[in-house]
Amino acid sequence: MLNQIKPRAAVILFLFFGASIACAKENPTADEILQRHLDSIGPASIRVAAKSRVVEGTASYRVLVGGSGRIDGKAVLVSEGRRLHMLLKINAQYTGEQFICDGDKTSVAGTYLDKSRSEFGEFLRSEDVPLREGLLGGELSTAWPLLDLASRKGKLRYQGLKTVDGVDLYAVTYQPKKNTDLEITLLFEPQTFHHVGTIYAVSVHAGLGMSDSGEGASEIESARQNQTRYRIEEKFGDFKTADGLTLPNHYDLRFQQELQNGFTKQVEWEVNVTRVLNNISVDARNFQIH
Repeated sequence: MLNQIKPRAAVILFLFFGASIACAKENPTADEILQRHLDSIGPASIRVAAKSRVVEGTASYRVLVGGSGRIDGKAVLVSEGRRLHMLLKINAQYTGEQFICDGDKTSVAGTYLDKSRSEFGEFLRSEDVPLREGLLGGELSTAWPLLDLASRKGKLRYQGLKTVDGVDLYAVTYQPKKNTDLEITLLFEPQTFHHVGTIYAVSVHAGLGMSDSGEGASEIESARQNQTRYRIEEKFGDFKTADGLTLPNHYDLRFQQELQNGFTKQVEWEVNVTRVLNNISVDARNFQIH
């Protein structure tokens, strides 16, 4: 009789510990995700040795909502330490985007022929955290803050699984040292711990207004009527290994602006990487603030 009980007890214990392991995998800590993510990029010695990087690729610009059209161009991302220069270039009246961070200050170029900025450019000029923190472009850049989170003094908080395009991903909020109104969510693939996306979202309130009837509107109603919503989405895929580092070779960058009157504009830059150069000499003029 005793011999019959022991196997059953063993099965129960196996199921118990198996369930515990499954739960642990479904609920990792932010520190565990960070370490596994860094490991997914490459060994620590190789990550630390990568002081500079130039990423080149083809780019396509599309207006998805609030217009239409597609223009092909090129993309170049130059980084050295915390310094970053992202160029998204097309040959049109709107010439693209140019974002620069010298490690502290940021610059967003005017890229219409009259030197004015796009809606995306104006937003990043006023809300420059994605650029200043090195978040924009993810680990394609040496400025990626998760490479040295301790010195950045940023904080990560695990938020659970988030379903994006039908896929469950680990969601982790990023809080920079300086407070920001932006909600920043980093997304990681559970199987590989690759960083596959970042979402930035914020609502800007213009102030209190009046209802259509002329009567005083409540603060909540006025806030809803007078807020503009902004959202930036980055997606990363097609990971390939070169020089001991595994980096995304497909990059999708979307910007969405929803105005108070309900008009929405959404644009997209899709980049396919053609070349990655690590540890090459970088001209300091790439990071000059204009």
